[in-house]
Amino acid sequence: MTTQDSIKKIQVVGGGSAGWMAALLIAHSVKDKGIQVSVIESETVGVIGVGEGSTPVMKRFFDTLEIHETEWMPECNATYKSGIAFDGWSSKPGHASYFHPFVTMVDNLTMPPFIDNVKARLQGADVCVLPNKFFLSAQLADSCLAPIADHNFPFFTTYGYHFDAMLLGKFLRKKALQTGIEHIKAHIDHARMDEKGNIAAVSLADGSELPADFFVDCSGFSALLIDKALKTPFVSYADNLLNDSAIAMPTDIGDKIPTLTVSTAMKHGWAWKIPLQNRYGNGYVYSSAFTTADQAETELREKIGMLDSDTPARHLKMKLGRVEKHWNKNCLAVGLSQGFLEPLEATALYLTQMTAAIFCLFLEKGDLSKQAQQVYNQEINDYFDGHRNYIIAHYKTNTRTDTEYWKANAANLHRIPDSLKHIFSTWLEGRDLGDEIRRQNIEKYYPIASWYALLAGMGIFPDAEKKTTAGEQHQQYPLGDFIQRCALNFQDHRSFLAKQKPAM
Repeated sequence: MTTQDSIKKIQVVGGGSAGWMAALLIAHSVKDKGIQVSVIESETVGVIGVGEGSTPVMKRFFDTLEIHETEWMPECNATYKSGIAFDGWSSKPGHASYFHPFVTMVDNLTMPPFIDNVKARLQGADVCVLPNKFFLSAQLADSCLAPIADHNFPFFTTYGYHFDAMLLGKFLRKKALQTGIEHIKAHIDHARMDEKGNIAAVSLADGSELPADFFVDCSGFSALLIDKALKTPFVSYADNLLNDSAIAMPTDIGDKIPTLTVSTAMKHGWAWKIPLQNRYGNGYVYSSAFTTADQAETELREKIGMLDSDTPARHLKMKLGRVEKHWNKNCLAVGLSQGFLEPLEATALYLTQMTAAIFCLFLEKGDLSKQAQQVYNQEINDYFDGHRNYIIAHYKTNTRTDTEYWKANAANLHRIPDSLKHIFSTWLEGRDLGDEIRRQNIEKYYPIASWYALLAGMGIFPDAEKKTTAGEQHQQYPLGDFIQRCALNFQDHRSFLAKQKPAM
């Protein structure tokens, strides 16, 4: 299979957010090519529903399909997201909490003073380096303001979303059916291979078969095609990332709806708090090597005030890592079947989207050659590894010593990738971090501002020695006033969401 002409039918195995997102993107890219796209979805297999948050890239998905926020957000109880607050990750004075912002246009004015302060702090000057003080999105999140400005504000704002993952999957299925994507309700038993080792058809539980020219494995952690049929090797991230379990449960939300995800360090992992229109999504990502499921659930319930509640908690096991080949023979793995990173930076649907979208570029060009597969697989592997490295950086820079879990995360520095070691050394030696990130060509995974926010927010600096002068503060005090005035152009988050009309 080397050209698009050899494909007449594409079969997506599995629904959920990943399956329907992949189906919609692929169908959109081949809408004039005479290629049939169908989704096989089992009614007996539950949907994991991983992730209730996104990066700003998700907006591109809806824009591509011309789906307006007023259509999908009300149906998914979705809210806006300006960034992530990290609470309790650092024990350094002044760094108990920091904000990882989604950088907006107005930050082109405030980012230079932030970097100047960071450079001065690396030289020992006692200046403010907390990213919360330098970015508009931090002000929006702190004030519960929707990141959509009034028309007279000249700067574009960048934002992500929070949403109910189950409802999102249902919404995407509805949109897919409206566009002509076939929906087949059936339970797949196994795949039948041809003489060349490609997948010829999927065999159903009733003994019938569904053949296709190309298959997209969205079967979740079971990985029916990419693993069970094609035996694609798996690259584990367990040496670098210790967490392997999670607990999730909801709580009520008040009148104010924040525009941020909160990640709070716990004894043996971290807890998320995600605001939806009708509730908070809460969870605890932890390592089973350091605590039991019951102990972790008790710790989470204590944190969110649900210790005496009969609301059930949902327990999940996580397999962190990725396959070696996301595109193997005539099969593309998308979503949990291809790999998974813990949801610290809301990467699950981002990687799903990029996996499908980049494949569509090859599909549109008609290049399905082995060379194309090699180029594609390297690119997607780099996406996974690049995001893994940024997540590793959170753990390696933590300064907590209250439990063996946090000590272990900080201690295994010999296992981190060389690329990450270069970033750490560049930072600590006071060299230009932006130059190093550009040299590694990793800015497309996380922008330079994100690395500055992480390392400065965690307080990775030498002890301050020099007293600050007015000149060394680099417009710090005028900046706060400027950012607050900018925030006057934004509306209360809940009020803004209330104006969105559900699709008729």
